[in-house]
Amino acid sequence: QVQLVESGGGLVQAGGSLRLSCAVSGGRLDLFVMGWLRQAPGKEREFVAAITWSEMRTSIADSVKGRFTISRDNMRNTVYLQMYDLKPEDTAVFYCGAKRRGNRAYDWWGQGTQVTVSS
Repeated sequence: QVQLVESGGGLVQAGGSLRLSCAVSGGRLDLFVMGWLRQAPGKEREFVAAITWSEMRTSIADSVKGRFTISRDNMRNTVYLQMYDLKPEDTAVFYCGAKRRGNRAYDWWGQGTQVTVSS
């Protein structure tokens, strides 16, 4: 059973930074794609960033490109989302997801962590 546990959310002023963490347990991580998605109130969940566990190939949404980076620590089985220059429109619940390579939809989700950016 794959389990994902996010941490690192909080309240930050515009222009500030946060780093989200997603601890992963269970499953063959080398076969996974790990992603961060977010959902703002009244909006659909949207893609933010993804990384392939084995090759560390990354993909970043245009809306956060240049401000957010995704990485993973193989020793800690943890995926990170480093966020710089946060804007009020980044306010959302951020979810960590995992999927088997080749799948379109994510197979497993964390519980989500709230990020609130004040102006």
